[in-house]
Amino acid sequence: MRAGYALGGGAGCIAEARRHALAFLDQAQNDYPVLVSARARDLTQLVVSELVTNACKYAPGPVLVELGINAHTVDVVVWDSAPVVPVARPANPDRVGQHGLEIVRAVSQALFVEPQSVGKRITARIPLFEAPARPRG
Repeated sequence: MRAGYALGGGAGCIAEARRHALAFLDQAQNDYPVLVSARARDLTQLVVSELVTNACKYAPGPVLVELGINAHTVDVVVWDSAPVVPVARPANPDRVGQHGLEIVRAVSQALFVEPQSVGKRITARIPLFEAPARPRG
């Protein structure tokens, strides 16, 4: 299942993006035999929030969001018009702000940044369930 929508980038677009993400996950669970853990719901909202925040903050114009789901993962795709490819900064607990990409990388199974003819496309893949802990030994 996939769904996409455009955001104007103005006030309220981040909250709107989170609402769309939750509605998408609810619809996926209702329409298809897919289970979404509470953790995956929370992480999807977090990733949507961080990526849309960055797009609205650093790129002029609209932001396009696409969500996809299968039996194992949720893909959050955000396109914006800025050509600059973001780079996660080194960890620094004293830095205030600018931790968004670090957070997205930490909670995602995979993160892809693809330059486009206009702007860039960022995809974060979020597991629907946590991998079981490996036994120590």
